[in-house]
Formats: sequence, structure tokens, C-alpha cells
Amino acid sequence: MPKLPHSLERSVVIRAPREVVFRYLTDSERFARWWGPGSSIDGKVGGEVQIVYPNQVVARGAVTMLRQDHGIAFTYGYEDPSKPIRPGGSLVTIELHDHAEGTLVKLHHDLPTAEDRDHHVPGWRFQLALFANVVADEQHARLAELTDQWFAAWAEADAAARDSLLALCATDDVRMLDKYACLQGRDDLSQHIGMCHQFMPGVVMRRAGDPRQCQGTAVVEWTASDAQGNPRGRGTNVVSLAPDGRIASVVGFW
Repeated sequence: MPKLPHSLERSVVIRAPREVVFRYLTDSERFARWWGPGSSIDGKVGGEVQIVYPNQVVARGAVTMLRQDHGIAFTYGYEDPSKPIRPGGSLVTIELHDHAEGTLVKLHHDLPTAEDRDHHVPGWRFQLALFANVVADEQHARLAELTDQWFAAWAEADAAARDSLLALCATDDVRMLDKYACLQGRDDLSQHIGMCHQFMPGVVMRRAGDPRQCQGTAVVEWTASDAQGNPRGRGTNVVSLAPDGRIASVVGFW
């Protein structure tokens, strides 16, 4: 299509690997999770794109470029003839780049007029937030299991068994901050837990309720009790999740 004179750009970082993010650009079921029921995409050059908004406004287009795990471009316009942009009347390009926290998503939307550009700015602000959330919800769907492994590691007195549990749920350079800890790295964390067993024998922490997660940051409530089941404390962990799903950092509040 001919080059259009106006464009908007936005970017977000999603706490997931590129290949996970890319699925939402080619798989219709995931595409509909992002855009809403009735939306679909045929993940190949020339494939049809259909976006059905909650108010039943329909936008259509076709895929013009596809690079596995790196990006997509598709035309975009409205089915309704009263809308200013008809199907094929604008071009959306989405690029995926590696980022320390996961995937940097760069959006570029070429449009025919400045008015069209300004009209789409709040829409893309909203839609990219939805995108970040639906991908993170899939990537971090094991959060409850992960936090249970974390607390199981804290309850494990045997160093080798504890290290194995921590390797499953935490990154090599995991960071831990609370009233009694300011440390980084799984080895340092494991040694700290060992000292907790020495000075607070029998005390066990458990998850209280379901964890809450938003775009790779989670809130986990917990309780602590002694060997007889008597309450010893309660608190909240604010957890930062790595792109691979494991725990990257914890800030604990007693």
C-alpha cells in the first residue's frame, strides 16, 4: 500500500519471552483473548484479520508481513462505511524485541490523517495494556504452584532439598528484601533460610488465599505458625516474576 503521511508509536514491555508473545499475533483463540469474542487472525501473509470491539464495531484487514517470533504487519480499517478508515486504509506494524524483563513490543500505526492518528492514540494505549495482561496471565498461570514451592523451600531444613526447590521457583539472582533480609542470589537465600531454621525452629510459612498477579507483579498473602500450629505472624509478599515464570524478587511485609 502507498506510504501514509501520519503515524503513531507506542511500546510496552511484557513479562514473557518473545515466542510466547508472538502466539497472540498468529493464533485466533489467543488473538480473541486480546481483542474480544469474534476476533480472529489467519497467521500467514495474506491471511484475514478481524477485530470485533465490545460495541460490535468491526475492523478488518489482511496480514502483509510476518516474521516468526519477531513481528507482524496488517492492514486495518472499519467495515462500517460511515467510518473514516475503510478496510485496507491503514497499516499496523508490531515488532517484538528481546528485553531484560521479557519482550519489548513496539507498535507503529500508519494512518491517512492527523485526526485519525489522534483518535487511535487512546485506543492503542488501552489495547496494549490488555495485550500485556492477557500474555502475562498465560505465562504466569502457575503462580499459585510457584509460591507453594517457594514456601516449601522455606520449610525445608535439608540444604540440598531446599536448593532443588528454590531452583524450580526462583531465578539464579533472585532478590529478597524484608525486615530480616537484604540479599541477592539463590545461594545467599538458601543460607539465610538455613539460619531461620536454626533460630526459629519449627516455624512454617504458608500461602493464605489465591495470589493476585498483574503484568508480572504479584501479591501473595501468607501466615506463619510454629510446630504446634500457633500463629507466629502474617504478611504480604510483593513478587516480581521473571519472563520464564520464576520468581525474580520478593519484597516481604510483616
